[in-house]
Amino acid sequence: MLRKLPQTLRAFSTQAFGEISAQQRPKLVDSFNREHTYLRISITERCNLRCQYCMPLEGVDLTSKPELLTTKEILQLAEIFARQGVNKIRLTGGEPLINKDIVHFVEKLKDLDGIETVALTTNGVTLSRHLPDLINAGLDNVNISLDTLVPKKFEFIGRRPAATLSKVLKGIRAAVDSPLQSIKLNTVIMKGVNEDELCDFVSLTKEDRISVRFLEFMPFSGNAWSQRKFIPYQAQIEMIEEHFGKLLRHDDEHSSTSMNYSVDGHVGSIGFISSISRNFCGGCNRLRLTHDGNLKVCLFGKDEVSLRDILRDEDSTSLSSEKEEELVNIIGAAVRRKNFSHGGVEEIKREMKRPMILIGG
Repeated sequence: MLRKLPQTLRAFSTQAFGEISAQQRPKLVDSFNREHTYLRISITERCNLRCQYCMPLEGVDLTSKPELLTTKEILQLAEIFARQGVNKIRLTGGEPLINKDIVHFVEKLKDLDGIETVALTTNGVTLSRHLPDLINAGLDNVNISLDTLVPKKFEFIGRRPAATLSKVLKGIRAAVDSPLQSIKLNTVIMKGVNEDELCDFVSLTKEDRISVRFLEFMPFSGNAWSQRKFIPYQAQIEMIEEHFGKLLRHDDEHSSTSMNYSVDGHVGSIGFISSISRNFCGGCNRLRLTHDGNLKVCLFGKDEVSLRDILRDEDSTSLSSEKEEELVNIIGAAVRRKNFSHGGVEEIKREMKRPMILIGG
């Protein structure tokens, strides 16, 4: 377990944080001068779907409850990250709507000084039921994972009844009709499975303010990734343009994971997340906190640092300034060790030790 780092790394005094404005806050900057302002927090390893690219066929061994971060611990860590310049937090899983504290999370995160955006990634199965309370709590954005519009395919990909698709579509409609700032659909494209639906998904953007983002199939532990299932984003664009004509390119933010386009005359947009064929590591501003308390500075990286063990290494009901300072230093050191980019497919396959469900989507 990592312990206190040398005194030279203890750059920021926790006791002074209360006197520092948002503009003056310490920043999580790596050795390539990338500032990290976006934290993705997994709040559960459980899910009500069993999607093939996310969960192995045989399932996963869930972490025992004592080894998972509590709601209080997650909020404590979120506050520390906010004090280090994080201004956007996304709740993930598993399926985050399974966590009974989901509305409480949104409310408390939204109240944190410095947090401008609280977002959610969900499979949408129970979204319509939870959405009013989430919006009242302050939720800003939602991303909904959906890989097919065909009920039988939904059953094949998600390993759950085909009728479940109608619940997801109901959740999407509720989100579109809500005051949420942004609604995105995340669609993993797999050859021989759903590439024939690319244009059907694009059609969803014609009249609704939806951004459909097509993700290249990525290798994770247990998801049986193979080259024969892989379709690079360039081929996806060609298929779409054969039907809709030349796509209109958007100006993307430097930290965007998606290359964004739209069809002329459509209300919404589409994007391509090309993690394999054209990585976007150069503008990465993202960090991940797993539900068992590990910090991952790169989705595909093998290195993880346990913040849970450090957080609990103290016989106290509240977090002391010394313990907070230790966490700040270890988080900062992990960020500074971050590589410029992840490796190629073979390296990812060799080093990836967790299925996606145990990392956080």
